Amino acid sequence: MNKDLTVGKPETVLWKFCLPLFGSIIFQQLYNIADSLVAGKFVGENALAAVGNSYEITLIFIAFAFGCNMGCSVVVSKLFGAKNFKEMKTAVYTACIFSAIVCAFLMLIGIAGSGLLLRLIRTPEEVFADSKLYLDIYAWGLPFVFFYNIATGIFSALGDSKTPFYFLAVSSLSNIAVDIWFVKAFNMGVAGVAWATFLCQGVSCVLAMVVVFNRLRKVEGKEKAPLFSWALLKDIVVIAVPSTLQQSFISLGNIIIQSIINGFGAPVMAGYSAAVKLNNLVITSFTTLGNGISNYTAQNLGARKLPRIKEGMKVGVKMVWMLSLPLFLLYFFAGNVVLKLFMDEPTELAMHTGIMYLRILSPFYFVVSAKLVADGILRGAGMMKQFMIATFTDLILRVVMAFVFSRTLSVPPVSGAHGPSAGALLPYFPLCSTATVPGQLPKRSRKKQYKLRLYAHYKKECKFRFALL
Repeated sequence: MNKDLTVGKPETVLWKFCLPLFGSIIFQQLYNIADSLVAGKFVGENALAAVGNSYEITLIFIAFAFGCNMGCSVVVSKLFGAKNFKEMKTAVYTACIFSAIVCAFLMLIGIAGSGLLLRLIRTPEEVFADSKLYLDIYAWGLPFVFFYNIATGIFSALGDSKTPFYFLAVSSLSNIAVDIWFVKAFNMGVAGVAWATFLCQGVSCVLAMVVVFNRLRKVEGKEKAPLFSWALLKDIVVIAVPSTLQQSFISLGNIIIQSIINGFGAPVMAGYSAAVKLNNLVITSFTTLGNGISNYTAQNLGARKLPRIKEGMKVGVKMVWMLSLPLFLLYFFAGNVVLKLFMDEPTELAMHTGIMYLRILSPFYFVVSAKLVADGILRGAGMMKQFMIATFTDLILRVVMAFVFSRTLSVPPVSGAHGPSAGALLPYFPLCSTATVPGQLPKRSRKKQYKLRLYAHYKKECKFRFALL
């Protein structure tokens, strides 16, 4: 059901709109978590390492799907808020055509170049074959990834966050069952994990697109909407390209860090893979809530109700901080418990790597979440320049710090596992990087510098984001 986000109390509207989005991303992440969980539990530590290794490359593909999602979602939200239904339909058709072209190009790269991509990140020989098998199958399923993202973007733009939740709840739970079925009953190994995801995402994608176009046919409109518009494509690309680049930069940083991790062997790869999946569950949840704020902002901007955007940001920060607290407590104090879900008989090295990763990252969830809400406001308002500057800075700092830390913070017997973990903090909050290196500064100085950086960052972010209002 379509929902107008420009009316009603902002706090009530956002809670009702964003909670199903949060539920949706939990189930969306279950796809990837289920793959790693089943691989680690029923196949072995090397299989878990292979899935995690391939996952970093698949994130590049997902970045493009995310960009198409955001470009379509923001433009459709603005047109829906302005009650311009004819152009809104054209925007949907244009986004679908554009996404199909991008998807076809990426499929070609994925199918033809999977081996080269895996060599570039120094994939160990003992996991290379499984990594390539998983990546090859995933590449064939890219159309389902793209068009499901388009469908969810359209639902969100129309103020409907419940329909994607229902689709994802059914499909992700089905994926777990099919994962186990293919691996246990048919002994398909990593291939079974990949095919299960392929099939479940395919069914969800087809059903979602059918519902989308049925929904569009019911939207008011006296004239037939054109199937393509260069002007609307430009509007979509203006949002899609920076969003894609942001995610691609983060993914590129992940790939480079993964290549560093791969030099430490399969046990460290397995521990890192499990911890990354858990962390991505959190970060993706924050990002999705930020996307909900984008839709809210775009609709209200289209309706010229600017004061509601300010109130929306306050509500958004409140929501993500309420989410950050239990996740921080779980990962920081009970990281070993959740990591064991992925590994049947983990080595000491694998567990240590995963635990250190979660303990370093989790305290910064409060800052990360607030930043992603603010980014959502920027996207919804179409202010992408600042978005890109911060993202590029993050990439440079992250890669450099991961490289340096992996060589300077090595602690036997982990052999550098701290380094990449610490470097992974930087895409989210680069200005507080000194706080991730205990012992390098005197206690008082370290605390003072951290507070100064935090205040400067927050002041700059707030000034920048509220300028649009």
